[in-house]
Amino acid sequence: MRKNWIAASVATAALCLSGLGLSAGLAEAQSFLRADGTRIVNEEGEPVILRGMGLGGWVLQEGYMLQLGELGQQHVIRARIADLIGEEKTEAFYRAWRANYTTKADIDAMGRWGFNSVRIPLHYDQLTLAADQEPVAGQDTWKEEGFKQIDDLLDWVKANGMYLILDLHAAPGGQGSDLAIADRDPNKPSLWDSAENQRKTVAIWRKLAERYADEPSIGAYDIINEPNWNFEGAEPGNGCNENSNAPLRKLMVDITAAIREVDKRHLVIIEGNCWGNNYRGVMPLWDDNMAISFHKYWNATDRDSIAEFLKLRDENNAPIWLGESGENSNRWFTETIATVENEGVGWAFWPLKKIGFNQPLEITPNAGWPALVAYLTGKGPRPSAAEAERTLMQLANHDILYENNFKHHDVVDAMIRQPHSDVAIPFVERRFGRQGGVIRAADYDLGRSGVAWSDVYDSDTDGPGPRDPWWNTGRTWRNDGVDIAIDAGQPVVAEFETGEWLRYTLTADQAGARPITVVGSGGGRVSVSLNRGTPVEVNLPAGPGWHEVATSALNFQQGTNTLILKVEDCTSCTVKALNIGAVR
Repeated sequence: MRKNWIAASVATAALCLSGLGLSAGLAEAQSFLRADGTRIVNEEGEPVILRGMGLGGWVLQEGYMLQLGELGQQHVIRARIADLIGEEKTEAFYRAWRANYTTKADIDAMGRWGFNSVRIPLHYDQLTLAADQEPVAGQDTWKEEGFKQIDDLLDWVKANGMYLILDLHAAPGGQGSDLAIADRDPNKPSLWDSAENQRKTVAIWRKLAERYADEPSIGAYDIINEPNWNFEGAEPGNGCNENSNAPLRKLMVDITAAIREVDKRHLVIIEGNCWGNNYRGVMPLWDDNMAISFHKYWNATDRDSIAEFLKLRDENNAPIWLGESGENSNRWFTETIATVENEGVGWAFWPLKKIGFNQPLEITPNAGWPALVAYLTGKGPRPSAAEAERTLMQLANHDILYENNFKHHDVVDAMIRQPHSDVAIPFVERRFGRQGGVIRAADYDLGRSGVAWSDVYDSDTDGPGPRDPWWNTGRTWRNDGVDIAIDAGQPVVAEFETGEWLRYTLTADQAGARPITVVGSGGGRVSVSLNRGTPVEVNLPAGPGWHEVATSALNFQQGTNTLILKVEDCTSCTVKALNIGAVR
């Protein structure tokens, strides 16, 4: 049943995207991107707004993407797994993970949906040995398998007419105090504590640039992800109060020089301190083909929220790029993307998939995963090696594959269509004959807040920290502000509060009067209005179980009709469905 409604609603959304000219990505032959004043342009001088996703979790795992946030770094997760099943089987798990987490099917889907770029977070350890593991100190042992992985991804990206942006997400030693994002081991020298780690970082970029110098489908080199380091202060920190950032500037200048030795054409993207946002002391720019990245999470979505970066753009006459953003609600996505695109600024949201509900693809882990997570995080008993291996290999060989992921087309619609449209469209096709039918309450229309739905709390602008409350308290099915829970395997609208409402678009094969039965509970009062007519109120009984309350007959027109379900007075109602009755 799930596959049927996904297919229908994806088709509906695709028609709307096609109408906007957004579904094909960049279908024509690719050309090199470059900076032209404050714009990113192609070789013909045409502005290009990058619309992309980051492939977080593929080459570099962050604990929170696996419900293992307490473990943090990938090497910590790996060590815990190896303690359970042994090193050989752990390596088999990670090989399967890298083979299946991102495949051509994932990239093909991005192309169909309207994205035109992909940002791959690279881990240095897939390209070369760590400095303390090199057989000869000061030399580099290259890992062809890691470069081949980039080559394969590039082929998939090219087949879809898209751009690939290379992002060094985990530099040798790790580039910040935020350990998980760079898989940093705090017991070893960081990138900033080690001249050898810095030399190796420069060498990695020279090697990448040498390999891809003539490849126009490589959109840019994002040379160090989210530096976050206190250079001046003695206390550990994330570099948000730094004023000179001299070591960061020097390393990025050295990396750029090494790239330019072998590659004169590719756009170089830089990131400031403080997770990519503190550029004090980094300027002026040192190359005429650069873009300035900034990252944006859990804050306001208006123009004022990016004003400092617009100023940085204008002062340096260079493009800016929202290189990473996301982990929020659909409303936040739509408003943020509309804000930056109105300024001619592109974006790459984060991530394409994880175990979680607020990105395009959701991994649904197998039944053994919760128990394994409980053990790994110190909250449950140790499983047998056989049980752990079975769970891990099913996750890596089955659960993470595109075809087994839950497709959140509501997220895609919020990113691609809704920033350009205030039109609501059906979540799934609903056509009723004379006998009527059922609308699930959670299948309200796709569209912006205030157009397709309205909820009291619908996005997070409170800054970093635990998400409390979540915009969708059930954290399932959809990523709007609407609260959704699962009851007997089906989604229901929960915690439905006074003033909140949902819109449904449906098609009737014939005109006529039909009653509407609201299936719900909570002891509150809701209303149903048809085609902007007078709302008809019904009272939902309190008490356990589902209650069915019918309206008087409402006059449906042949063809398109619009229903609004609104809470008139309830602190926490639950609605399962709207049953459309037979023509009277």
